Amino acid sequence: MAIKSALKHWLKTKSSAQEISQTTRSIGQEMEAVAINHLKAHGLTLVKQNFSSKFGEIDLIFQTQDTLIFVEVKYRKSNAYGGAIHAIPTQKQQKIVKTAQFYMQQAKLNEYNTSCRFDVVAIQGSAAHPEITWLKNAF
Repeated sequence: MAIKSALKHWLKTKSSAQEISQTTRSIGQEMEAVAINHLKAHGLTLVKQNFSSKFGEIDLIFQTQDTLIFVEVKYRKSNAYGGAIHAIPTQKQQKIVKTAQFYMQQAKLNEYNTSCRFDVVAIQGSAAHPEITWLKNAF
């Protein structure tokens, strides 16, 4: 009987975790769309969304006439615990840099001759009324 009870609990927990994961993913996609619209409104051109490699993932890649911009999008409902801006630890930054280097190799861009930077778009609030902070050269 204990095994059956434990199995029911495990299935219920797994289902709840999947629902939370799906909700988090859809909110993330929604906030990436907010960031895309914001950056496009400032004249940037979207090159790639959600670039993944064995090193990590880059949320957005934009460019201007002369600069490739790797963008990390961070969302928080509120600024409790430091808000969205403080949610990118050094280890995450290092992964983004390695992933960007890999992207440039794949795109056959010379990382020494290609101007690039790492920006953060921090979003707080709701998609309907977002508070957007765009940090250029964040790291």
